[in-house]
Amino acid sequence: MTSLIILIDGLGDDPIPAWNGLTPFDRSYHPAMDRLIKEGNLNHVSICEKDVVPGSLTCILRLLGVPKEFFPGNRAYLELLAQNRDISEYEMVLRCNVISQDSSGRLVSFNGMGLTSREAEEMAKAVSSLSPDIEFIHLSGYRNLLVMDRSEAVLQVQTAPPHESMGLPVEELLSELKEASLSMRVFMQETDAMLQRYNRNDLVYRLYPWGASCRTEIPSFETLNGLQGALVCQTEIVRGIGKALKMEVPELSYCTADIDTNVREKLAVTHDMLKKYPFVMTHFNGTDEAAHRHDYEGKADFISRIDKEFLEPLLDNSESPMRIVICGDHVTSSVTGKHTRGKGPVITAETKCMAKKNFAINTYRDIVKFLMKESDVNG
Repeated sequence: MTSLIILIDGLGDDPIPAWNGLTPFDRSYHPAMDRLIKEGNLNHVSICEKDVVPGSLTCILRLLGVPKEFFPGNRAYLELLAQNRDISEYEMVLRCNVISQDSSGRLVSFNGMGLTSREAEEMAKAVSSLSPDIEFIHLSGYRNLLVMDRSEAVLQVQTAPPHESMGLPVEELLSELKEASLSMRVFMQETDAMLQRYNRNDLVYRLYPWGASCRTEIPSFETLNGLQGALVCQTEIVRGIGKALKMEVPELSYCTADIDTNVREKLAVTHDMLKKYPFVMTHFNGTDEAAHRHDYEGKADFISRIDKEFLEPLLDNSESPMRIVICGDHVTSSVTGKHTRGKGPVITAETKCMAKKNFAINTYRDIVKFLMKESDVNG
């Protein structure tokens, strides 16, 4: 029986006061999901539990059956793999956001708020030729990577993630990184000067390096789980996870990593992957991005789109029995804009079965077992 996990990033949420305590999942219209719940179960589970940081890297690796001892310290290296790039043991890679600060130097956006896409591309082109010591790689929008010679001092710096540091002084947030590396300090000084021409409305735009990581080896998905699989996604970190696990990660032409993604393209590619592999994960990132922006209405609307444009036609056109899980990786609060350890909804079902089945889903281990360890392949 083929297994499909539809991973809706940050699906869980806090109760929304404006909706009398409903969450975006509660508020969204999802008849296809309700149909699966009738055939299977709806549970609420914390994927990160109490032992790992609530983030896509750790939680998605868990859902793919990767033991914690193989988790990379940071995700920048996997995002580099997503670009079909690699580094040697003598190099390292950092994530790098375009951020903005107010006139008092406090962080007001982690995503280059107010910049047009054209300005972001122009900015990236200018910075990419700036330093001989640091390679600047533009990913998309406000997301970038930096590749430089390995420094144990930089690898030990724990710069706070910008999306969790809103309202804090930027200089204080970056001070330890600047002290750890002269090359990094000079790079940030030069980019600060270069980006001054984009400043407007009392906002100052800067680069924010963080999350340094080195080359990391992870056992393949097939080695860990005894079967081959594919990962349908557009978000850099998720594509990098798939490549690190030696899964197929097909190219997508019209998808984004936000709520404006082309859901129907993901449906078509998922159909193709289900014909080739016994396990497929399809990832949607827009819910997480909307929650970081406190856009609970956009998050609910996107859940409804996934239900209507992806899940409904998938179920209607599926001819063979299929084991399905719909869940998030972690909770992303539309109230605070942050990831949390809370429990999110988990839907489990087997389609084309003669009778409803009850599945004991209490932990992430139960989800992995349901997808990859069960033996009753005939339902």
